[in-house]
Amino acid sequence: MAQALQDITITAPGFAGVNTQDAPLAQDPTFASVADNCIIDKEGRVAARKGYEMVSTNGASVLGSSEGITAVHQFRDSTGTEIILSAGNNKVFVGDTTLVDNTPAGYTITDDNWKIVSFNDHAYFFQRGQEPLLYHDPVGNIEVMSQHVQAQGIPPQGNEVLAAFGRLWVADFNTDKSTIYWSDLLNGHDWSGGSTGSIDISKVWPNGYDEIVALAAHNGFLVIFGKDCIIIYDGAESPSTMTLVDTIVNIGCVSRDCVASTGKDLIFLDRSGVRSLSRTIQEKSSPIGDISKNVNNDVKNLVFSSTGNIKLHYSSKEAFILINFPSLQSIYVFDTRFPLQDGSYRATTWSSISPLCFTNLVDDTIYLGNADGIAKYDTYTDGTDSYQLSYFSHPLSFGDSSRLKFLKKVNLLTFNGAEATVVLNWAYDYKNDYKKQAYTLPANKAAQYNVSEYNTTAEYSSSLSLINRQKINTSGSGSVVSVGVETTVNGKSIAIQELNIHALLGRIV
Repeated sequence: MAQALQDITITAPGFAGVNTQDAPLAQDPTFASVADNCIIDKEGRVAARKGYEMVSTNGASVLGSSEGITAVHQFRDSTGTEIILSAGNNKVFVGDTTLVDNTPAGYTITDDNWKIVSFNDHAYFFQRGQEPLLYHDPVGNIEVMSQHVQAQGIPPQGNEVLAAFGRLWVADFNTDKSTIYWSDLLNGHDWSGGSTGSIDISKVWPNGYDEIVALAAHNGFLVIFGKDCIIIYDGAESPSTMTLVDTIVNIGCVSRDCVASTGKDLIFLDRSGVRSLSRTIQEKSSPIGDISKNVNNDVKNLVFSSTGNIKLHYSSKEAFILINFPSLQSIYVFDTRFPLQDGSYRATTWSSISPLCFTNLVDDTIYLGNADGIAKYDTYTDGTDSYQLSYFSHPLSFGDSSRLKFLKKVNLLTFNGAEATVVLNWAYDYKNDYKKQAYTLPANKAAQYNVSEYNTTAEYSSSLSLINRQKINTSGSGSVVSVGVETTVNGKSIAIQELNIHALLGRIV
């Protein structure tokens, strides 16, 4: 005989983000099995990510059949003048609305793996095996470094460059993976005499051999990331006398562009997952968990499978960390507002968007490079295209996985999303044969209070937002039930506020 109606109310479904590590039935219902093309917003809801709006208008004509814009950087000089510098199609460009080819005459570029940094009123371009370039606003053109009027010495052709402690630091060369060179003080194009110098850390690697992958500055320390180790020096303001203060073994960084500073910490991508430098120093080991604990196996598989340049990006304005795998067209997003109790960050994923690189502008706008040129993270379309937001729960047992469940009704509360079509999905017993029920949200119109239409929909709206509660009758039975929500995002934000799931418990199965 059927029992009384049982309820599961999930306030802010997906609040804890995606969890693919733990056994599905052992998980808190605030975890999601899928949360795609969404973020965790400041209210803790699964909400649509923004899309992108193209900034450049002539990308097709200058990028041809190349991958697209693979590096973008905002340079701001001492007068406050701002210019966007970028690279792609074996060229370097000035400008954002119009990409102006500014490749130096007679200079041949063979790869698009540039790193661009600003230092002392100049912007510098570095990549392995290429003579560095620089941009200086009074000149207004990108120059080969050795041809700059104030250049001294032979500039190193390294893949990694760091602007810190009053100079440039360069590492990761074609045939030398353990030497770091530094420029003269306050002069990034002086590489001879003065206080220039170098250090070979090949004897310092704690595991015997490693390769320099990335450099960073944090809390007054020079942090050197190898593939399998991290080395930390103090006193980098006077590099000839700096001292080794710490080494961390069996943890490193997978690639140059996978380190970002949050101001308080360094976040980096190791083969074991996404990690925090401060926690890594404290733990001195590779524990199960850390920032990407709940999706660690997924992230590790992507690192192993990726063939392109993985990019890690932090935005304080959007309060997220992005891990972009361009060759796999996959992005993991980690919310930085409220870490979970175990210190891990709430994760979601993005698909159907294919950025190649990111940068933060002075006003915190995110610019991204893609196949069509330069775009900004904005609006709720990908260019002119819509995209699908998906949320799915883990299997729900209503506290007793041994009993049959007869799903009767689901109350779904959404926020915003005027005129969007929302699809409720439900399925039983770990199967993917979801039953579906679609409905369309009303237009965002004048406020209606205490209005109920046919006992199915209540609307509370203003000129700025729309809250919609939909009551959906469901059917079928099984020992566990999974529910999901899908909607097409086409220019308007939407968030999933609450799921209230009603089921009858039947006989033991």
